[in-house]
Parts: sequence; structure tokens; C-alpha cells
Amino acid sequence: MQIQDLPYPDPGVPDARSGPRFLWWLFRNQLGGQLKALAWGLLHFASVSALPFCVGLAIQAVVDRSGTRLALAGGLMVLCCAGNALGDTFLHRAAVTNWITAAARVQQLLARKTALLGSALTRRVAAGEVVAVSTGDVEKIGWFVEAVSRFTAAAVTIVLVCVALVVYQPALGVVVIVGLPVLALAVLPLLPRATRRADVQRDKAGRATELASDTVAGLRVLRGIGGEELFLDRYREASQEVRHAAVRSARMWSLISAIQVLLPGLLLIAVVWHGVHLAREGRIGVGELVTVYSSVMILTYPLRHFEEIAMAYSFSRPSAKRAARVLSLERATDTAGSRAAEIPTGDLYDPATGLLAPAGRFTAVVCGDPDTAGRLAERLGGHPSEKGTSALLGGVPLDELPLKSARTAVLVQGKDPVLLSGTLRELLDVPASGAVAAEDALSAAQCGDVLTALAQGSLGADDPMDARITERGRSLSGGQRQRLALARSLITDPEALVLDEPTSAVDSHTEARIAEGVRALRAGRTTVVFTSSPLLLDRADRTVFLHDGEVAAAGAHRELLHTEPRYRAVVTRETDEETAAHHDGVPAGRRPAKPLTDEGRDDGRRDGRDDALSDDDVLHRLEEIEETA
Repeated sequence: MQIQDLPYPDPGVPDARSGPRFLWWLFRNQLGGQLKALAWGLLHFASVSALPFCVGLAIQAVVDRSGTRLALAGGLMVLCCAGNALGDTFLHRAAVTNWITAAARVQQLLARKTALLGSALTRRVAAGEVVAVSTGDVEKIGWFVEAVSRFTAAAVTIVLVCVALVVYQPALGVVVIVGLPVLALAVLPLLPRATRRADVQRDKAGRATELASDTVAGLRVLRGIGGEELFLDRYREASQEVRHAAVRSARMWSLISAIQVLLPGLLLIAVVWHGVHLAREGRIGVGELVTVYSSVMILTYPLRHFEEIAMAYSFSRPSAKRAARVLSLERATDTAGSRAAEIPTGDLYDPATGLLAPAGRFTAVVCGDPDTAGRLAERLGGHPSEKGTSALLGGVPLDELPLKSARTAVLVQGKDPVLLSGTLRELLDVPASGAVAAEDALSAAQCGDVLTALAQGSLGADDPMDARITERGRSLSGGQRQRLALARSLITDPEALVLDEPTSAVDSHTEARIAEGVRALRAGRTTVVFTSSPLLLDRADRTVFLHDGEVAAAGAHRELLHTEPRYRAVVTRETDEETAAHHDGVPAGRRPAKPLTDEGRDDGRRDGRDDALSDDDVLHRLEEIEETA
């Protein structure tokens, strides 16, 4: 695999049972690159380790006054230097390739898992943890995967050099072959503690990243309630905990590094001391002593890779564990489906609640529990994150269709739709039937003022469609983001469109015009809107009221206001006293309507709507809005 071939056509199915298993799976899936790095590593380390033998041969040739052997030693040194340069260059190239390809594979796997799970991902894993895995953790996983081949090459080289020293000069070779295992294994007792400290550091860093991500995501709300300083103090505390954990971890790794320097020095002193005695006794030559001394000194270079692989594993293991946790998540249903790909038509029906949305009709659904409404909306789209009875479209279970077919047939827009960064033209470039033009969708969603604001805020964008949208639409108000997201959903023109509170952050007059626009644009198409807004409910062909997870009533909005007290309590936001008064036949008191604006309702909830309106109040307001509209 070469870097220019990325991304992978198929990143494969990972072994996500544990962090170590995931690391081993990554290693096996780029075995060719690992073998290539191993071969170049052996050439590099062998060339470096052979230099002391060449130097010793040259010194002994000078002592013996042998020009032939001196020339031979010079030629061998040239070959070793060439091998060193060639091996080091291509080892670095192969190692970087292994690191990048491993990181790219992990990122592809995470991206595919995110796309597969959708909104279900952040319900099971914090958004900050997903960010941490896809950024810093990916780098550490790639570091370990590419370090394995270099460590293997270094270990093989050390074994070969030890064997060569024993053959070349047994008296000193035995000292080296006994001392090197001590050097390699001396730090093993410290590694568990160092690993634990590294794990603590990574966990604290992950929590700090999660806190930062969640704070940035909710910055607009925090500013509204004055909670910026509180969350800033929390992040400062988390940051200091990360710093203290990092210092504790660094102390342990510094101790390991000091041992890696101290013990080779002691071995070098022992070899020199014993070699000098052997040379004075005439048992070895000067060249042989220089060779053994230089070999021991050179071996400290490959020995450093024992420390590196230990550090790489200790830092990558918790990262791989987090990545495996995300990659092990699965949807409740088989996304491949058991039926052939098809786009069914007909009524949309949920057997679990009894909700029926007739084909080609505008159905409004009122549910007192927002979480229940969100789960039902997800179930209507097919392949929900939780197990349960499948919704039916035209009598066909959506969970039995391939995920792509189910998404084409039924599009669900949640409470908090995401706007990707880019131009407005790119935002609206989505898979669509082609029957709805972008201009018509924007007009139905009442985006005229949004287009004007985008054009004014973008330099050099004469056409509003070329205006840029910042990440997640942070430069827009909540109402503006909702309307652009609604326009994007309308452009797709699916067989059935499910909208969950699509106008919760817009003012009443805009909401009334949106209701008319959506109704007109979706004429003859199945549309389901989860809402408690009287303005939307009054425009619906059919209104369904859910109570305790089941359909409690169905009919026209104004009819349900008079005949269903529980429905009226949800829609008009009645207090308990007012509900009791209705039961007793006493009309509820009127309260003045409160003006609503986009900025006043950016939190996505309806807390800013009139708190307690009677059914007469609602009807009166509807008549006023119809007159002004």
C-alpha cells in the first residue's frame, strides 16, 4: 500500500474486542509494509553494527603493517556507510508510510462507523471522546504500528552482533552476551507503573478534550445563561489535572531513559577493564579490543528502540482501547437488510404506537415527552439505534430494507440538524429526486432574510448561493439554522418526510408562513411533523396525539382542542389549576401573548411560547395571524 493510493477501497472489518487485538489486527493488515520496513531496518542496523569490525580490522592492519588488509577494511567501511545511508533513508520512508496508512485506516473505520450509527453514536459515546479518538489517539496508534518493525529489526541485529562477538573474541563476547540481556530487561519492572501513569494521563486528557468540545458546542447557550466562567473554571481544573498527570508520567519515563544510559555505560566500563587485562596478557590484539569496545558502544543505538516500543505501546494501548470501543458499536438492525433494494410507497405506520400517517397527507404528531417523540421519529426512518418493532411504509418493514433504501424512502430531520461548513450551494447539494428546485425549497422554508444575511456577511459573494457557512452554522442564529436545514430536507423530496420540531426556534409569524410553504410544496407527498405549535397543527390534514407511548386521539386540531383535555394541556401549556378549571367547566383566564424572536428561542425548546392560553385564545390568535399573513 502506497500513500498515494489512500483512502483504502475497503478498510476491512476490525477486531474490536480489545485494544491489543485491534493493534494486532492493524499490524496484520499491512504486513507487506511491515516486512519492507523490517528489511530496510536490518540493512540499516547491520551496516551500523558492522562498522566497529571494519575499524578494528583497519587498526589491526596498521599494527601489522598490512596494506592489503587496510585496503580491504577501507572498502568494507565504504560498503557499510553506503548500506547505512540507503537503509536509513528507506527505513524512514517505509516507517512513515506504515504510520500514515495505519492512521488513515483507523480514520476511515471511524468515519464509516460514524456514518453508519448517525445520531445513535453520540447517545452511546460522548462527542468529545469521538473527537479525541479521531485526532490524538489515531496518531498514537499509528506510532506503535510503525515502531514494531523497527524494534524487530533492532532486536534481530543485537542478537546477530552478540553471536558475532562470541565467535570473533569469545573472552569479551561472553561478557557482552551476558550483559546485554540485563540492559534490555532492566526496565521491565518499571514499565507497568509507567504504563499506568500514561493511562491516567490519557484518561484525564480525554476528559479534558470532551469538556472542551462540549463547551464549544454549547457556547451560545452558555453565553445566554452566563455559564461561561463556570465551565472555564472546570476546564482549568481538568487542564491542571492533565498537567500533573503528565509530569508524573514524564518522571517515570525519565527514570527509564536514565537507566538506558547508565547500564550501557557500566557494561562499556566492564568490557574495557576486562579487555585491557586481556591485551596486557597478550590474549587479544589491539584491533580486537577496539572492535569489541566499538560494538558495545554502537549497540546502545538499537537498544534505544526497546524503550521506544515500550513507550509506544503504553501510549497506544489506551488509545486503541477507546478506538475499539467506538468501532465495536453496532446498530440494532442489520443495515444490509433482508429484502432487495426498493423504494416502497403508501401509508407510513408504526405498530408500536399505532401511529398512522396516510400517504400524500400532512400529519402532525403531538407528544408530551420530547424524548419519546425523538425515538419515534428515528423509528419511522427505519433501522433505529434501539431494538423494537419496525415501522412500515406501504406495508413493507423498513428495517428489512437496506439502510440506503430506507433512508431514500423516509428522510428524518432531527431536533438539532447539523450544517456542514462550505458554501450554501454545497450545503444544498444533496441526493434528491430533482422535482424540487433549491429556490422553491428556500422560499418554502422562509430563508429570504437568511440569504440576505449570508450575502452581506461574505466578502466577494455576489450570489447568496456562493456565501460561506461556518462550521455547524455557528455564525447563524438558531432560527436561521433551522430554516436552512428545513430547505435542505425539502430539496431531497423523499417519499415520506419526518420533521421533529422544525420551527422551534423561529418567531410565530415566520412559523405560520413556513407551515403554509411546507404544506404547499409537499402537496401529494407524505409529511409527518412532530410539534406542539398551534400554527403548524392548524395547517395539518390530520393531527395525532400520543400519550404514554400510544395513540390516544386523532382528528383535526381544533376538534381535539375541544374534545381532548390532555391534548389541550400539551398544546396550550395549561397549568394544573387551569386543567382542573376546564374539567369544572370554568373558562381559563386569558394571558397576553409574548412576542417571540429567533434569538429568544435559540435553545430549540418552546419555553418561550405562551405559557397558558385557553382554546379560545388559540383560535383567536390563529384568526389574527391568518388576517396578517
